[in-house]
Amino acid sequence: MAKIKLTKNELKKQKDSLKMYQRYLPTLMLKKQQLQAEIRNTENRIQDLKAEKGKIDESFKVWIGVFGEKGVFTPDIVKIAAVKTAVGNIAGVSIPLFQGADFETQAYDLARAPLWLDRAVEGLERTLLLDLETKTLEEQRNRLDHELRVTTQRVNLFEKVKIPETKIHIKKIQVYLGDQQTAAVVRGKIAKRGMEAT
Repeated sequence: MAKIKLTKNELKKQKDSLKMYQRYLPTLMLKKQQLQAEIRNTENRIQDLKAEKGKIDESFKVWIGVFGEKGVFTPDIVKIAAVKTAVGNIAGVSIPLFQGADFETQAYDLARAPLWLDRAVEGLERTLLLDLETKTLEEQRNRLDHELRVTTQRVNLFEKVKIPETKIHIKKIQVYLGDQQTAAVVRGKIAKRGMEAT
């Protein structure tokens, strides 16, 4: 516990500190709750995206064998040209927001290409979009998790350390000042009696 001065000025300083801690604590608690809710929402969205990707993967399994046809499907038939993101703000935390992506599709002869190639390209683009959005959401969650840890530490600091410590300081100063005032009154009475006796 920090050493404090036992003065009226220190008492005022401690009371002001206590008011400040008590004023900011509800705001921090509200921020903590908001971050927890946003983390839950982000995790739910990530699970939804993974489930959707799982469905696409399952639909690919039915006709995945045709991907083996020579010269038809190459791994680089679809490339990511640009990822579109923006910056958002949740409870004072800057987070990336996924806004889509542009793809470059390798040109192929529609007359000679098998019918399934268009569907494969669409499925691949959709899978890549889901992966990119999931990655962006995971970055959001990481940033929100970090801010939640910091905010929780601050809440605990205020709630469990600063407010109780400041209350103890105030009580200690008040007791000391009260004792000093009582001692001054007693000294004054003794001095008065001494003056009356002479």
